[in-house]
Amino acid sequence: MANKILLIAVSAWAAAQVLKLLIAWAVYRKLDLTYLTTGGGMPSSHSALVCACAVSAAFETGLDSPVFAVAAVLAFIVMYDAAHVRLETGKQAKVLNQLMRNLGEGRPETFEEDLKELIGHTPLQVAVGAVLGVAVGVLGELLFL
Repeated sequence: MANKILLIAVSAWAAAQVLKLLIAWAVYRKLDLTYLTTGGGMPSSHSALVCACAVSAAFETGLDSPVFAVAAVLAFIVMYDAAHVRLETGKQAKVLNQLMRNLGEGRPETFEEDLKELIGHTPLQVAVGAVLGVAVGVLGELLFL
């Protein structure tokens, strides 16, 4: 296999995106294929990707390797960013969109379209993505030994 770590990580991301689509379909009773490529929502595909990468790196190179250390640090940074920085950015976008809607005709042309509000994750969405990533990482390593 060319790059097992990368393949497992991307598989976790894809699994999370498909789960987003299925969850949205179950909740809203509408099949919206944009969930296959969108950020935000349940579960966090970013968390799934980086956790699967870290788990696979641990299997492939050991817990004491620099590769695992870098993957683990990256995972923590990405998950912190998703649950804090990007979540707050989404909240700010929601406020700005409301302000621009209230301006009506006086809306500046730079705000012709609403800002994207669903860009971050709740801590639960990050945790579920992390668990999914760990599960895909372990399963991928066991299946492709």
